[in-house]
Amino acid sequence: MQLTRAADYAIRVMIHLAGLPPGTRVSRSELSAAAECPEQFLCKVLQNLTRAGLMNSHRGNTGGFELEELHRTASILEVVEAVEGPIRLNLCLTSDHACNRRAWCPAHDVWADAQAALRQVLKDANIADLATRAAAAQGPAIIGIDEATWN
Repeated sequence: MQLTRAADYAIRVMIHLAGLPPGTRVSRSELSAAAECPEQFLCKVLQNLTRAGLMNSHRGNTGGFELEELHRTASILEVVEAVEGPIRLNLCLTSDHACNRRAWCPAHDVWADAQAALRQVLKDANIADLATRAAAAQGPAIIGIDEATWN
């Protein structure tokens, strides 16, 4: 399974928002730059995240996108499934009737175990923790001081 670009951008957006102070509203263009995503493509991603209730959208002069405190701990699984729908590693895992070989297929249990493991890893990873790790990886901001202005 490979994530689509939309899911990758959604994760980037959520991590960016979680790294900002609570209550901060961010424009679509700022999110586009932070996610390194074309703004027009990002529109659909933002709609999916808003529809799923993972972020809020505000219109008007003070509008933008905001991540509520409650959703800072959203899991990567929640974000991916908001954009992609349910994760399925193989067709036989989509429903009981998707594969007529399911009852006797020796690989079915392997696929089911792999899917369960993947879902658990994505469920255990939350946005707030990833935002903290991203901030730590960037290190402290270094501000240059012009000595001439201090003399």
